[in-house]
Amino acid sequence: MIYEVKDNKILVLDKSQFNPKQTLECGQVFRFGINSDGNYFVCSKCYRATIIEKKDCYEIISNNPEYFINYFDLNTDYNLIKEKLKKNNVLSPMVDYGYGIRILKADSEEMIYSYIISQNNNIKRIQKIIEKLCTTGDVVEDYHAFPMTKTLASKPSEFFSELGAGYRDKFLYEASRFLLNVDLDEIKNKSTDEIYNFLMSIKGVGPKVASCILLFGFGRMEKFPVDTWIEQVYYNHFSDEKKSRPEIQKYFENEFGEYSGIAQQYLFYYERESK
Repeated sequence: MIYEVKDNKILVLDKSQFNPKQTLECGQVFRFGINSDGNYFVCSKCYRATIIEKKDCYEIISNNPEYFINYFDLNTDYNLIKEKLKKNNVLSPMVDYGYGIRILKADSEEMIYSYIISQNNNIKRIQKIIEKLCTTGDVVEDYHAFPMTKTLASKPSEFFSELGAGYRDKFLYEASRFLLNVDLDEIKNKSTDEIYNFLMSIKGVGPKVASCILLFGFGRMEKFPVDTWIEQVYYNHFSDEKKSRPEIQKYFENEFGEYSGIAQQYLFYYERESK
């Protein structure tokens, strides 16, 4: 991936490997939007970046360029990954359709709370709940940082019930208390199965949510989360054999191996956008 850093700007010089719309709108994260100038912005932890499209590049303007080099995984060559994935004839046109998708390396703590909120929910409502949650985070410039567990664990149950999260409020409340005594940096060094089992021990986290957190919050690209859209992908494009979600997940992980998570995003984005 070809990029340069100049002061507070990252210049992404290879537009074939990065597209902000495709990357931010393929269901990975929720703290993003379009500003009054028509440019995408994204917040993560206490940092924010604005992405401006130029003729020959994208400018990523940030208060922490190094953080967003890692966040957008700019040191990974996606052209090589796409070449391997396009050997699957069904996936190949979907890779071309979502050519600029990159798997974000988001903060694991933020992803746990975000994906607890996301279950059985739509993106606009998820974003609204998360922004309410973030009002308790530190103010940075003109936005709020995502609050850390120490802050959330100090809040009474009423705070979470007032977020409009519905039945998820008790899961957020209990997760904050649970995570207060957990060292996520230590968890990150464990095997994928061990992290999965840890995530499944958090109340409100099921198999699909755990797989999403593993992929987007822990960078485990061999995971392939399955939701309604992916079920449609499977039956519309791969097989009409009736399978459970765990069986569909296993099918795709066997098919795409170490790049299953990237394949999942191409499939998800294609199926949703092409409708």
